[in-house]
Amino acid sequence: MDEPELISRVRRGDAVAERELYEAHVDRVYRLAYRMAGDDVLAQDITQDTFIRAFDRIHDFRGDSAFGTWLHAVGNSVALNTLRKVKRFRSREADLDEARAVGDATLEAEPDLRARLRAAIDDLPHKYRVVFIMHDVEGYKHHEIAESLGMPVGTSKAQLSRARARLRESLAEFAQEWVS
Repeated sequence: MDEPELISRVRRGDAVAERELYEAHVDRVYRLAYRMAGDDVLAQDITQDTFIRAFDRIHDFRGDSAFGTWLHAVGNSVALNTLRKVKRFRSREADLDEARAVGDATLEAEPDLRARLRAAIDDLPHKYRVVFIMHDVEGYKHHEIAESLGMPVGTSKAQLSRARARLRESLAEFAQEWVS
């Protein structure tokens, strides 16, 4: 069944359609929540709250964009509000190795590189980190990011470019170790 039909059924109170829509998007919402929160339990809570809020507000979804984009905006809002409440922006420690396995298996990176990359991403300013994760890690397009975060497409592109530049600077010393 196609997504617009599922959304229509959810609006009419169909719990089976709600479950199908949930299953179609839960992995992506969880991955985003985990990367933003850095904690499995908190990410699960954010994921659950995202779907609760989305299904409560499904009538607000106009269909101007993809449902996944709208859902991501809801998830981003829920995550930011949750993170503010628990004051984890500065004190969070994310160990992505402990994240639940979702989707396909990932390639293993050299442990020191992984640790340095994680630290470099965590050191990015929040707005750069969110755009970087959404685009380069989660695969969102710039127009989806822009719509989700309420910014122009050009701003999304600029923030991604700045995030990549800062990561290159942060990892330049490590790259030299491999070259020499």
